[in-house]
Amino acid sequence: MSTPATRKGGSPKRPWTVVNMAMTADGKIATAGREVTSFGSPLDLEALYHLRSRVDAVLCGARTVEETGATLANREGTTRSVEGAARRASLRVRVIVSGSASFSLTAALWEDRSTPIAVLVSGEAPASRRNALRQMADSVWESPGPGVDLVRGVEWIHSTWDIRRMVCEGGGTLNAALFRAGLVDELRLTLCPRLFGGKSSPSIADGLAGALGDANRFEKPRVRRVGDELFLVFRKKPVTGPVPGTTSPLVGSILAEVEPACPTADAGPASGYPRPSR
Repeated sequence: MSTPATRKGGSPKRPWTVVNMAMTADGKIATAGREVTSFGSPLDLEALYHLRSRVDAVLCGARTVEETGATLANREGTTRSVEGAARRASLRVRVIVSGSASFSLTAALWEDRSTPIAVLVSGEAPASRRNALRQMADSVWESPGPGVDLVRGVEWIHSTWDIRRMVCEGGGTLNAALFRAGLVDELRLTLCPRLFGGKSSPSIADGLAGALGDANRFEKPRVRRVGDELFLVFRKKPVTGPVPGTTSPLVGSILAEVEPACPTADAGPASGYPRPSR
């Protein structure tokens, strides 16, 4: 497993990275035929835009962007808090991972140029595809060798765009690769009261299976029920270093801007999730 490089002093040389997904009770994010691209409530969708307003970059796999027609942009009027509105302009870049460089040149994403678009591709992808993406994207990063080295790619995102907070919105294959590389600091899940079933239905972490000892471990989740859904926030369990509940100055400053990540007991969803309409 690759480990993220660090700056002198131990601070991460990469963004604080959150995986944010809505899933069914059986861990699926779509049906086997991928007919379902959005099955969460309006509050879940508002929470997604709220989170985008509080990060510097959005990361997504090429197939997911194509299948959902997503632009990964912020939406005006979805964040009620003054702080969230002020943070809306912080989104610096939208990053697409397309190892084969086959990301569609007619995807809806290209129609929204409100923020730069970067694409991570394999250096062994066909040159014609890489060149075509260079004509469309604001920046294309080529990973050495086959596939996409996400550790290097995420470091490139950090150094090139000064990204300190990033959210990944899937799909399951990209999520799994981030987990395997040890690049996920926080997992946010909206658990929806549905069950899709099916061996081929995508889950929040598809791809190559790992050994039990390689499993990503998280601290006890913070949970809030709103309507029929559960909103869960898992923080990565530290393996070494500070005891749980303490952080380095850099991570602490990042968390201060993202927190409170989980809704509080009485007030409805706090700033980590928007308050439901009444």
